[in-house]
Amino acid sequence: MDYYEVLGITKSASQEEIKKAFHKLAHKYHPDKGGDEKKFKEINEAYQVLSDSAKRAQYDQYGRVFDGNEGFSAQGGPASGWNWAWGNPSASAGRGEDGVEFDFENVGEIFEEFFGGGFGGGGRRSNKKDARKGKDIQVDVEIALERTLKESIEKISLAKQVVCHRCQGVGAEPGSKVKECFSCRGTGQVQQVKKTIFGSYTTLATCPECKGEGTIPEKPCNVCKGEGRIKGEETIEVHIPAGIDTNQVIRVDGKGEAGKKGAKAGNLFARISVKQHPVFERRGDDLFSQSEISFSQAALGDEIEIKSLEGTNILLEVPTGTESGKVLRISGKGIPHFGGFGKGNLYIELKIKTPKKLSKRQKELLDQLHQEGL
Repeated sequence: MDYYEVLGITKSASQEEIKKAFHKLAHKYHPDKGGDEKKFKEINEAYQVLSDSAKRAQYDQYGRVFDGNEGFSAQGGPASGWNWAWGNPSASAGRGEDGVEFDFENVGEIFEEFFGGGFGGGGRRSNKKDARKGKDIQVDVEIALERTLKESIEKISLAKQVVCHRCQGVGAEPGSKVKECFSCRGTGQVQQVKKTIFGSYTTLATCPECKGEGTIPEKPCNVCKGEGRIKGEETIEVHIPAGIDTNQVIRVDGKGEAGKKGAKAGNLFARISVKQHPVFERRGDDLFSQSEISFSQAALGDEIEIKSLEGTNILLEVPTGTESGKVLRISGKGIPHFGGFGKGNLYIELKIKTPKKLSKRQKELLDQLHQEGL
């Protein structure tokens, strides 16, 4: 028997490819699913060898595996009946009566895929998530650059699942009782015994009576039909801190979809997008802008007035002999540091404006300056 041929892979197959091939064939040939028991045994035998690097190396070199007990070869298969010894439930591997080692971690994964639940008793048990929990919601919130200067509140109206106003999320008509599910005793899960070629195994499955909720109302709510939630609209206040920037996300706990029958609600995630400003460019917590000055202001120096992002006027001194493109810094007039103290800076790039039209007098004066070498 060629193990590679059994799994339908090449000798150069990776461990991930071996595992995928085994999963696919195990699903197809599992006896509980109406598959071929003999073929299923061959698939398992091939996988136990090829998934182990040491055994695979022996098999590739000698065509068989030597484990000290001569448990099986590529031709002979298992020496005796195909029995499993589970041993210590916490162990990751065990050995059958015929000396074949099995990786119980992988076997556990396969059984969970077959039966849809965790093992009962000493086997592995899956971590069950609360299926009633409300879903999270993500929204995009666009704000102006000026809004980043101080903390603000953005109101968002969302169409979503909200708590039923009649039963207040309980799922039962007011005045009626909610009883513990008799089938699962309030756990939301029931045990099922599966009989396989390996023996009988207990698995956990969702209770069919209460659909995994653990409780059943005597009289379902007439409005939400027992869900505890209905489609509605809610206006939510999102607190936007100062200094926030594009792609930062604000989480509002419990403002996502309402949970089923009073279960925990999901969260709201607001992803911020800051609009581009026509005058100021943001780079981190610093702001950049441009201001035009005349040739005489650049040559002689001057004091000019510019607008800040807050809208206030700032006096800026232009040094004598300023060249076009010179950048001046105004400390503390940028964006507040997010979650900290202080602010960034404002940088003003000075551009010398060349007039396109001149009066007669201006031309005469410039001509005199030209004669003076300016």
